[in-house]
Amino acid sequence: MIFVAGSANLDFVVRADHIPAPGETVLGRDFQTFPGGKGANQAVACARAGAAPTHMLVGLGRDAFAVTLEASLTDAGVTLHAVRPPDCPTGTAFICVSDGGENAITVAPGANSRLQPGDLPPLAGFSHLLMQLETPLPTVAAYARAARAQGLTVVLNAAPAQALPAGLLADVDILIVNEGELAALAGPDGDLDAQLARIAVPTVVVTLGGRGCLARSGGQRLSQPAHAVTTVDTTGAGDTFCGVLVAALSLGLALPEALRQASAAAALACTRLGAQSSIPTAAEVARFLAQQPA
Repeated sequence: MIFVAGSANLDFVVRADHIPAPGETVLGRDFQTFPGGKGANQAVACARAGAAPTHMLVGLGRDAFAVTLEASLTDAGVTLHAVRPPDCPTGTAFICVSDGGENAITVAPGANSRLQPGDLPPLAGFSHLLMQLETPLPTVAAYARAARAQGLTVVLNAAPAQALPAGLLADVDILIVNEGELAALAGPDGDLDAQLARIAVPTVVVTLGGRGCLARSGGQRLSQPAHAVTTVDTTGAGDTFCGVLVAALSLGLALPEALRQASAAAALACTRLGAQSSIPTAAEVARFLAQQPA
């Protein structure tokens, strides 16, 4: 079983021909709301990957936004452990999506910022803890330490990018980052292999967008090319990758096959609008991979 601890936001999404520059006003077109938040997206991706029971610890308000988020998570098969701080709204995110599929995101954390170390329930029976950095860093570190002590594999998606204490990294088994997040942790000098080598975590995976992903696990170097798709919206693609990767590993798949499945799921997520609404099922990923070259 997988335990996800992290954020949930209601996403307010506007489509426009381009993302506004500082000081620029852009006339948008379509407006929609979608369930989102890195933690919730990754929990939904884990659950939809199939055969990986998924629980999630999440901070929510006592408002209508929370009702929407709870429904999306439970409909995906995620078991919720909700914390509701008094007088604190549910988290929200404001997203502009360009016609090219790129996005710019501003998050108001709300109840996500109120998760505390003592909120983590016992983790008996779980194999993996998956976290991100949209909740307080001391809380993330405390959860990693507790999970390590209970024998779980600790997976951290170090997003949004920020410096991390050595103590937290020492409790992480698998670190997932994009290129910017890798540079923030390892420094910008050298190529990707040099940067990966400077991270003191047993397995590090760096996602490279349209170039696929690269992993360093022990002394092994793995490269997974991206799958060609027509991009509609990249929101949630990285979260889909994280959730499907952890689900595959929890089922006993080797890292190369887990990377292949995660990359395929992330590619499919780019072909649809929204975060959780774009996450494919295990059957969709299997059909997609069956059509891809070996």
